[in-house]
Amino acid sequence: MNQVRRSSERGYADHGWLKSFHTFSFADYFDPEHVEFGPLRVINEDRVRAGKGFGTHGHRDMEIITYVLAGELAHKDSMGNGSTIRPGDVQRMSAGTGVRHSEFNPSPSNDVHFLQIWIQPNVRGIEPSYEEKRFAAEEKRGRLRLIASPDRAEGSVLIHQDARVYAGLFDGAESATLDVKPGRRVYAHVARGALTASGVAFEAGDGLKLTDTTTLKLESGRDAEVMVFDLPGDD
Repeated sequence: MNQVRRSSERGYADHGWLKSFHTFSFADYFDPEHVEFGPLRVINEDRVRAGKGFGTHGHRDMEIITYVLAGELAHKDSMGNGSTIRPGDVQRMSAGTGVRHSEFNPSPSNDVHFLQIWIQPNVRGIEPSYEEKRFAAEEKRGRLRLIASPDRAEGSVLIHQDARVYAGLFDGAESATLDVKPGRRVYAHVARGALTASGVAFEAGDGLKLTDTTTLKLESGRDAEVMVFDLPGDD
């Protein structure tokens, strides 16, 4: 089954300093048809104004991945980590038994544009942990680069779930195919630009749910950046 999720169908919140699109139900936005997709619980596309950010707040038992598209985002947490991530950086925080953190746009003039992704873990009550790694554009050009996995395969960051997260950049004749194993499901999210996924045209913010499929093909990109989630199927 292929189910298209258009950008305009997402939830939206405008807090002035923050503009956020919600692929799945989040905060005051609730859609019973789009609560989660397997363990994939949140894809929020956020834009935070210069000098603004999220104050210190807490999380438990969630794998949180932050992926910056433009600008920079400063992070501090109760584990003692503090850093600023930029396009190409992938940040992973396993909240486990509980962690508190803040996210702030340190720029005096430029907005930061990023994706925040929550994946429900397959183990609870673990010790909180943090990791970040840079994946250069050349590693993602014309291919799907594994950026998060349960076994750190190919130098990816670690997540506590039987899920694999890929990122790719596509333009012109560049294409890639992901083989999907039986019993798995896939979600593709176009972060920017446009491309064709499994024969369907997609623009920035669009998504595609795939179940009972063997392949995902990405092609005909126009300055496209895409994230793909290979997830466990129905229980």
